[in-house]
Amino acid sequence: MIHTNLIVPVSELLARQAKTFPGKVAFSDAARAITYAELDRQTENLATRLRAGGLEEGASVALWLPNSVDWVVACLATIRAGGVCVPISYDSTKGEVAYRLEDAACDVVVTRPQQAATLDAIAADGIAPATRVFADTDTPDASLSLDEMCATPADGVALEPDDIDRVGYLVYTSGTTGRAKGVRLTTRGMLWVTAACWVPICGLGADDRVLSPLPLFHSYALNLSVLSILAVGASEHIMEKFSTHGAMDELGRGGYTFMPGVPTMFHYLLLAAKEAGSKPFAGVRRCVTAGAIMPATLNNEFESYFGVELLDGYGITETSTMVTMNWPGSHRVPGSCGLPVPGLAVRIVDPATGKDVAFGDEGELICRGPNLMLGYHDKPQETAAALRDGWYHTGDLARSDKSGFLTITGRLKELIIRGGQNIAPAEIEEVVVLLDEVRDCAIVGVSHETLGEVPAAFVVAEAGASIDVDRLRAHCRERLSAYKVPDQVHVVEEIPRTGSGKIMRFRLRDLVDKAG
Repeated sequence: MIHTNLIVPVSELLARQAKTFPGKVAFSDAARAITYAELDRQTENLATRLRAGGLEEGASVALWLPNSVDWVVACLATIRAGGVCVPISYDSTKGEVAYRLEDAACDVVVTRPQQAATLDAIAADGIAPATRVFADTDTPDASLSLDEMCATPADGVALEPDDIDRVGYLVYTSGTTGRAKGVRLTTRGMLWVTAACWVPICGLGADDRVLSPLPLFHSYALNLSVLSILAVGASEHIMEKFSTHGAMDELGRGGYTFMPGVPTMFHYLLLAAKEAGSKPFAGVRRCVTAGAIMPATLNNEFESYFGVELLDGYGITETSTMVTMNWPGSHRVPGSCGLPVPGLAVRIVDPATGKDVAFGDEGELICRGPNLMLGYHDKPQETAAALRDGWYHTGDLARSDKSGFLTITGRLKELIIRGGQNIAPAEIEEVVVLLDEVRDCAIVGVSHETLGEVPAAFVVAEAGASIDVDRLRAHCRERLSAYKVPDQVHVVEEIPRTGSGKIMRFRLRDLVDKAG
């Protein structure tokens, strides 16, 4: 059953929960908590102040904040103001932030005062959002304070109910051709996943107290840890960052009933709990995982040790997250990512012919439904390649059994997924070849026991030059987020390529496998 009553404007959800649960804590972090009545009032105030400050319908607002209550307030207020949320990882480098601010043409950036110098440097390069809003009491001169804007409304500004079919979220995802692509998502698509997956399948409801360690700038967390919490009226504690001991301590305080994560998180928690001889998931009735393939052994060991269901699903940014999900109960196929979410059409096709493959045969997973993206921002060719005849071509390989359970078996595309984080090989390659001593470079994903995959760099030195691995990694750390820095560096004589110049990454991966 799809709970269509949840697929309404964000402003309606806020008003609904403020009336039903006025004094109930909606979201909390290590610094503060906010009730549903306060959430409704503060997001309305901030939305009116943004509009009074010149934010127009459809204009972009960058959220460059760590996981926090402030993040949630800024996001929901942007939607109420008719703007487009552009989440940016707080750990992003100057270049990564500048690219998103420019690509999305952000009119406003909400961040912390500690980032003022970086914004000044970005502005010196000609990229400058007109308005800066700082989420701290100690704001730089001539800057706006998020706290003050949330405290009082702007006079004479009336907010219209937000259109759930417009672009409300521009979530950047790594592709295989270089720079990240902005995925244009709607509130309808996001809340459809809430109504068709998180509520009827996973049982998320108003009685739940959720512990969320997920990074909010990802579509998975934006969907589940922000919009779905609001939609059902649950309470959630937001961890600024996941740490094994931090999550163990928080779970040990009790009261939590539901926890989302990625496989790596649950792997670390299982190891730590066994080592300590503890079972911190007491009271938790359900955990869910997505973002990377969950090994069947990990799933079985987790459920056996903790006695808590860990439901595995498969989702991607372009489908507002979930495509498949395992249902509660014992009738699950080990290693499978479950059944298609109700209302979503899924096919497995031969990439060469486009025809459906037989049960059990491998093919490309394609899907169609109300949760599909509207397209990639300012990238018509990439959009046309991904969306064909109403079907989104995921680039992922899968097979289905006769009962409809799907198993992801690999990827046509070259994306590396490290602990749930997407990494585009080309983005790292562009950085590495900036070094004078590097003539050529290729990045491939190699297996890792806990993270699933990590990037490995294969580099060819210029004639007469040598490769300093420490210098190469330091160079990458200056220009890339930490999770994109190559874990391994291999110096080779040449990069294997096809006649058309495409890197034959499988051959490089074979070299690692043989060496291991």
